[in-house]
Amino acid sequence: MARFAAVVVAAGSGTRLGAVAPKALLELGGRALVDRAVALMAECGADPVVVVVPAAHREEFAAALRGRAVTLVDGGAERQQSVLAGLDAITDPAPPVVLVHDAARPLVPPDVVERVVGAVEAGARAVIPVVPVTDTVRRVDGDTSELLDRSRLRAVQTPQGFDRVTLVGAHRRYAATPVTDDATLCELAGHPVALVDGSTDALKITHPFDVLVAEALLARRANIPTESEQSVGDVRG
Repeated sequence: MARFAAVVVAAGSGTRLGAVAPKALLELGGRALVDRAVALMAECGADPVVVVVPAAHREEFAAALRGRAVTLVDGGAERQQSVLAGLDAITDPAPPVVLVHDAARPLVPPDVVERVVGAVEAGARAVIPVVPVTDTVRRVDGDTSELLDRSRLRAVQTPQGFDRVTLVGAHRRYAATPVTDDATLCELAGHPVALVDGSTDALKITHPFDVLVAEALLARRANIPTESEQSVGDVRG
């Protein structure tokens, strides 16, 4: 049996990117975001890998993932419905650990995946990768605002890891409670959430600027100088 299963959520619309197709079909370095996210899960040992897609675009996703050993599942109206549909597609016998990953985070380093899986295997029921918040942050309340201590703040990433039975139970119990991530459901059910180190490379593709950053990361991994690095080199030369 594999160490873990994975649910890759790829049902986002991509509205903020100005895309006409689902965001996960956007190409980065000649490959769809969803293909990169699925490849990461598979290469790290996930089996099965379930991909939750918009029903109206199933054929396009099948084409983008051609050759990948995945199960495609139609998503729901809300993210929680989509994730639960993906979880229900993992049939027994199934690994006790499941990761939920956003296709919009295509460049997560494998060591982040290993930290998440390892923490669940060590006994945590819910695990999230996080990175420190570097900006000054203020909480707004009407016409007033309050400065928050950023040293105590963390930005949450995916993949998030869970004891599979725990996550399914939390989804069913709090199906009508809107949350922004799966770990929060487990927290509502009384399970503490463990934190592991994430990575700045695990950025979420949401706005056009994020695409530029992701392209620069790909170039760095391939040891190809970016335009800014080339400009610096020209000045030094």
